[in-house]
Amino acid sequence: MSFEKLKEIYSAAGQSQVFAFYDSLDEYSQKSLLSQLATIDPARVTRIADTVLSPAPEAGPSEIVPLPDTATASVLTAPASQIEEWEAKGISLIAQNSVAVVLLAGGQGTRLGSTAPKGCFDIDLPSHKSLFELQAERILSLQKLVGNRTGKTEIVIPWYIMTSGPTRAATETFFSTHNYFGLNPANIMFFEQGVLPCIDNSGKILLERKDKAAVAPDGNGGIYRALVQEGVLLDFAKRGIHHVHAYCVDNCLVRMADPVFLGFASSRNVLVATKSVPKRAAKENVGLIVAKGGHPAVIEYSEISEEMANRIVVDSESGKTELAFRTANIVNHYYSVEYLNSIATWPDNYLPYHIARKKIPYVDLETGESISPSKPNGIKMEQFIFDCFPQLEIAQFANLEVRREDEFSPLKNKVGTVGEDDANTSRADLLKQGKRWVVAAGATVSDSIVGVEVPPLTSYAGENLEFVKGKSFSEVTVVEL
Repeated sequence: MSFEKLKEIYSAAGQSQVFAFYDSLDEYSQKSLLSQLATIDPARVTRIADTVLSPAPEAGPSEIVPLPDTATASVLTAPASQIEEWEAKGISLIAQNSVAVVLLAGGQGTRLGSTAPKGCFDIDLPSHKSLFELQAERILSLQKLVGNRTGKTEIVIPWYIMTSGPTRAATETFFSTHNYFGLNPANIMFFEQGVLPCIDNSGKILLERKDKAAVAPDGNGGIYRALVQEGVLLDFAKRGIHHVHAYCVDNCLVRMADPVFLGFASSRNVLVATKSVPKRAAKENVGLIVAKGGHPAVIEYSEISEEMANRIVVDSESGKTELAFRTANIVNHYYSVEYLNSIATWPDNYLPYHIARKKIPYVDLETGESISPSKPNGIKMEQFIFDCFPQLEIAQFANLEVRREDEFSPLKNKVGTVGEDDANTSRADLLKQGKRWVVAAGATVSDSIVGVEVPPLTSYAGENLEFVKGKSFSEVTVVEL
């Protein structure tokens, strides 16, 4: 698109300041700026900016209550026969090659002290497998497990990996360097979430450099637009995918395409389902899955009162007391492709944009000076993946509670900074899980060690460990066939 046409479009949207230094740029820099600006819809940016800077008043407070019993189930209390039924259903779906997994992997390991994509991170297991490798091997293990149980060959669980601008090339290089961890690269699709320009407090697009607008990823809710724009939904259709499991890269215990979860969601015939874990304590700072205004929703811990956070109920079956609001969100979701195929009609219409006030390096339009601010000076706009929930009816949604110690150990912090949710806790949680598995299979593990590592290729979820019966483990080690 020509300079004149682009300037006309940006001027009409009130964003002509992006051309402030155009005439002073060399030819290469001019082309670079025009190339970037041609990928941005300035009218959309201005519309979103107006919405987030001058939000419409809310209609009134909506009642927040726990999800109704009809929309929930728990592996902690469900009979073994029910869990086996869900698992069998899920295995059947996988055997039909109708299941895919989508990974949210756009983040860098900056908070961990690394500039690499977070999935490349090594939590210091005995095997030194990265998060990406653990997850790839779980897919391989599950494909083999399903094939063995059903007698079917050519079981394929395609893996769709959502990256961001800063992580795309490094992620693809990491996979190719490691030979895709044994997976067929034809069944791995990398795609990229979108970006939105960063704006100042008046809604104007900031310039990072004289020849570049400042941009940032559009949040994990950007997955929905990306599924459409990057051709993922078309690939689902070509492959006959009907069921999708989506999750975050930073959970070393995640069970991709978990048959129990797939079977649960499919048997409920819902459009969307979530996994959750019980809240550890009333004051734990986690988002909660609730019913808000009669629809499913995720709320921040700051949105509930102290009374609600501490409210206790008595379980009707066990008689035990528990927190009324305990359903912690772990960003672990099931989608029917029927629902995802409706995306084109709703991301900008139904998903709100949230603002994050950040310190954003920029060029002063008056002086041309590059400035690294010492306090927040601009706004990043993003969507959240769970903000589509409120458009659903409760009957279209379900939640499955799972054991935290078996399925959720997030990697958020650098070791030595917070003391939780770091590489040390992730490593310990995975080793403790391995210990539980081998002990259940008849082995003994010394109390002097944290546990043992059971790689995904050895066992997907604790099965096929008969070979350890009678063995003793007195040091942290890798348990392999």
